[in-house]
Amino acid sequence: MWFDEAVIYQIYPLGLCGAPAENDGVQEHRILRVLDWVEHIKALGADTVLFNPLFESDRHGYDTRDMTRVDCRLGTNEDFAKVCAALHEAGLRVMLDGVFNHVGRGFWAFQDVREKKWDSPYKDWFHVSFDGNTEYNDGFWYEGWEGHNELVKLNLHNPAVVDYLFRSIRGWVEQFDIDGLRLDVAYSLAPEFLKQLRSFTSGLKKDFALMGETLHGDYNRWMNDEMCHSVTNYECYKGLYSSFNCMNMFEIGHSLARQFGPEQWTLYKGKHLLAFLDNHDVERIASILQNKEHLRPAYGLLFGMPGTPAVYYGSEWGIEGKKSDGDAALRPAIELPQENELTEWIAKLAAAHKASKALCYGSYRNVMLTNHQIIFERKFEDERVLVAVNASGETYTAHFDAQAGRAVDLITGADHDFGGGSQMPPYSVAFWRTE
Repeated sequence: MWFDEAVIYQIYPLGLCGAPAENDGVQEHRILRVLDWVEHIKALGADTVLFNPLFESDRHGYDTRDMTRVDCRLGTNEDFAKVCAALHEAGLRVMLDGVFNHVGRGFWAFQDVREKKWDSPYKDWFHVSFDGNTEYNDGFWYEGWEGHNELVKLNLHNPAVVDYLFRSIRGWVEQFDIDGLRLDVAYSLAPEFLKQLRSFTSGLKKDFALMGETLHGDYNRWMNDEMCHSVTNYECYKGLYSSFNCMNMFEIGHSLARQFGPEQWTLYKGKHLLAFLDNHDVERIASILQNKEHLRPAYGLLFGMPGTPAVYYGSEWGIEGKKSDGDAALRPAIELPQENELTEWIAKLAAAHKASKALCYGSYRNVMLTNHQIIFERKFEDERVLVAVNASGETYTAHFDAQAGRAVDLITGADHDFGGGSQMPPYSVAFWRTE
């Protein structure tokens, strides 16, 4: 599937486009701002754009009012169709954020229940009890997502709800020609629904990708031949930054070996989890890394490890954003993209990743681990790549059995001789394809 070789560029559109925090009901064509980002995204080496929620909502997009209309703060369906057409014309795929577990209190069917109570034909679209109440004093109780009553949980066992969701998805394909979905809180979605969704989307469009948001546990519960093609790799997200902050490459090395290593008990061998350093829900990588020199090797590790790498808008030139300052700090308005040395570095990593079947599909094996360095092998068919990361500010000479005499660095194109030890410059990454 195309997703297995993809490089994802993630955009939170309500943030990037500078939409008001609350839905003010005023239509502005802000989504067209993305047109100015197309060439930048392509030059970065990404081939897929993942849009977080952009349909009509109360506030932040995950509190949907209507899944068939683009949020008025962003513009119209026609506006977004122009954006998608421009992305597709540039050779980029499009994924949307599918929020199917819950809706906002402004969702049209829930508004009908608030007005008509037990006489509403939509009361069974939700988990409602007319014997209780909530802090909103609607005169009835309903289930919210994880206790957040501004997010009204949908009854996915109701065929009418599933039909509405599936008709919405079909409309997204017909209007915007989307190529896949990120499934918000996939860990909250019933397995039966995920199976229905996989069957429906597989028949809707060839190689339609489903990538689920999951946090902890065995990802195979949601990622298998009947449900999601991929899930978010939050386990290794933590290991990616803390290995640098603690100067302990054993942490990420052991996590990757546990997930993808050669042992029989390896959890996700041959699967493509979404790999990321940050996103719209977590602190920007430039804020969380204690040493800014670690930005380059952290991205090198991201593009060298198993998985489908994702870059969050703005992080490619190192903007900061702290979770303690609220979600808005993680989702800023940016008029135009920027470029610097980090952007150029990520573009080289993306090109190297996409040009290597071993980096896209290869097995994983730790070759050398120290507190400050990690070298691991990615191997697929007759291609073998050694990913070498030095987190130290000092040059390190690595002595290990390379099982080869020479190599070429896929990032720089430079030849490498393993004889007499391999020099690893400070804060460096190399993708050595062995000869």
